[in-house]
Parts: sequence; structure tokens; C-alpha cells
Amino acid sequence: MPNPIFIFAFVIATMFGLAFHVIMGGNARRMVLFIVTSWLGFLLGQYIGGYLGITLFKIGVIHLLPASICAIGLLIFAHILTAEPNTPVSRR
Repeated sequence: MPNPIFIFAFVIATMFGLAFHVIMGGNARRMVLFIVTSWLGFLLGQYIGGYLGITLFKIGVIHLLPASICAIGLLIFAHILTAEPNTPVSRR
């Protein structure tokens, strides 16, 4: 049986990805990208918070503040990388 803390962190990270998709829009492929990016960012932020000893907004063993900041940062980075360029419309 999975650890409840792992499930809680997984749900929070998934909610970040889904909320970002609702705000920014896109197709199903981008939704999957945002969810996976959020998982990776949350995991990276969790490790950074543990390494640096950040205890602000800590829920159990989850370092919520650094994990959230890292997840949101990676989501913005993924959005920038996958954004469609605005091409000028020809007026001929």
C-alpha cells in the first residue's frame, strides 16, 4: 500500500498541473505535459527543501513551500518552451 504522504504530495502536484492547464489552456497533450512537469518540479522542490532545511509551510515531511515554488517555476518554463509563436498575418 502506498504511503499516505506520497499520495498527498502526488495529489497536490497533480492539482498544480491541472490548475495550470485550466488557466493556460491547450490540448490533452499539453495537459499531460503540465501534470508530469508539475510532478517533477514538486519532487525537485521537495529535495531542495530537505537539503536546505526549509521548514516554512511544512506538512509532515512535505516541504510545501519549496516544492510548490519549484513546481510552478517548472510549469512556467514548460509553458514558455511549448508556446506557439505568434506569426504575422500576411495582408496580401
